[in-house]
Amino acid sequence: MEFCPKCEVRLKNDNGLLSCPKCKYVKEKPDKSIKEKPEETNSEFLVMDESDLNQAKGLESTIKIDCEKCHNQEGVCWSLQTRSADEPETRFYRCTKCNYTWRDYT
Repeated sequence: MEFCPKCEVRLKNDNGLLSCPKCKYVKEKPDKSIKEKPEETNSEFLVMDESDLNQAKGLESTIKIDCEKCHNQEGVCWSLQTRSADEPETRFYRCTKCNYTWRDYT
């Protein structure tokens, strides 16, 4: 979509020419219109992997938990806003013994 440089009216397509219906400005239509593709993003959502956990040592809170897998009593927790802003954040828990991870939506 192009506009007239004189009167700023949208140019109409007339047999390969772009013309202004108001002031009769004429421009040749470009051979191909250039469309930019948006960057593709990876749709996988990875909360935290081992390298992230190792880098974040000391930043997470060590808390008392009851691991569902190994019944260890120590774990780490962190929280992220995974839903809309008017809903509560999601809390994630990871056992320090078996690395089992689960989340709490409340």
